[in-house]
Amino acid sequence: KAFARRTIEVFERAAVDSVIVNAAGCGSVMKEYHDLLREDAAWRDRAAAFSKKVQDISQFLAGLDGGGRPGEVRLTVTYHDACHLVHGQKVRSEPRTLLRKIPGLKLVEMNESDFCCGSAGLYNLLEPDLSLQYLGRKLDRIAETGAEMVVSGNPGCNLQIAMGLRARKLPIRTAHTVELLDQAYRAAER
Repeated sequence: KAFARRTIEVFERAAVDSVIVNAAGCGSVMKEYHDLLREDAAWRDRAAAFSKKVQDISQFLAGLDGGGRPGEVRLTVTYHDACHLVHGQKVRSEPRTLLRKIPGLKLVEMNESDFCCGSAGLYNLLEPDLSLQYLGRKLDRIAETGAEMVVSGNPGCNLQIAMGLRARKLPIRTAHTVELLDQAYRAAER
């Protein structure tokens, strides 16, 4: 609670309109500050106002008009729905909308795209055996797509999946949604 209060104070002093987050777990928690502090009369309204400002970067970018056009990226990708993004924040369509705007990119939906990869914050450290079982199932689903890259909106998921892909010696790369968007917009500058 003390950390939530300090975070809220920092952003209040900055007088920002939005708090844009690129890590699904962090965004999910910050969107719940209003619930965390609901019984604290001095902080309830401040926490609610703060939580309303928090957006995943894919939500923010999908809501922008203009901003240029991405360049071509010839790549077949699949998208992994991070648990904290799809279940915690209810963000599902925005990352796909952004990816579909990239010319040359083929987005292949994976079965069970919203099934946990086994990272889940500290879960992979606290429950390593179960975490690896979840990861194995996720890797099977990724491999079935034939994708060259798996994209996700959460760094923890990307690290977990990349570790599993290396262990299986699968030639599939991982990237955060924003990394792939950056590649596309840089391609447009050439």
